[in-house]
Amino acid sequence: MNGIQDGVAVVTGAGSGIGRQTAIRFAEEGASVVVADVDEEGGDETVGTIRDEGGEATFVRTDVTDGDDVDAMVQTALDEYGGLDFAHNNAGIADEGTRLAEYDESEWDRMIDINLKGVWRCLKAEIPEMIEQGGGAIVNTSSVAGVSANGSAHYAASKHGVIGLTRRATVDYADDGIRFNAVCPGVIDTPMVQQASEDNTEEMEQITASIPAGRLGTPEDIASTVVWLCSDDSSYVMGQPIVIDGGLLAQ
Repeated sequence: MNGIQDGVAVVTGAGSGIGRQTAIRFAEEGASVVVADVDEEGGDETVGTIRDEGGEATFVRTDVTDGDDVDAMVQTALDEYGGLDFAHNNAGIADEGTRLAEYDESEWDRMIDINLKGVWRCLKAEIPEMIEQGGGAIVNTSSVAGVSANGSAHYAASKHGVIGLTRRATVDYADDGIRFNAVCPGVIDTPMVQQASEDNTEEMEQITASIPAGRLGTPEDIASTVVWLCSDDSSYVMGQPIVIDGGLLAQ
């Protein structure tokens, strides 16, 4: 893909699901990848898959609620590969499906700290390095819950907030040559969704039947969009929440 070859990417939440597939896709397109996750076993598996296919990847354990971890993630890209061109700030947690008044403050704080403040911490570490080298591209993971009333209140608030960060960053740093966009996945066949499906098969069948595409999304569906958004092929796409949901919100 135009502009990805020989670049350097960091991907958070890359130990499984969407993050793993994005890391693999970056490597397939010729980028060196820093695989970041709190899950060391999953992160090592992602690196192994990339290396087995002849790609370049390094794992670094990263908790996005820890600013020092996030700084170390970016420093790993600089130390191992000499720069930072692309970032997919993807790490996040799912909601519990509860109503606004039915969860306590600690649950709210955890959701915001990981899903929203975690993205902010990553941006804060990534942006100065991209400014230093003259530009780059960053994609943040939001959700269909970031552009609709899907999901519980704290999850929806966190994902709406990611879009707000993405848009503000676009305005703040366009002159520095950095592009920002967000992906808004629908129901994607990831380990989290697979667990939910096992817990409530009938509900998941109903959800799948409600999707115009007739299937759940795949991590590859999201990964291909993320890498495209980082490529030169999307050079005029800036500050956009890109919905990838099989037509779910079109109804």
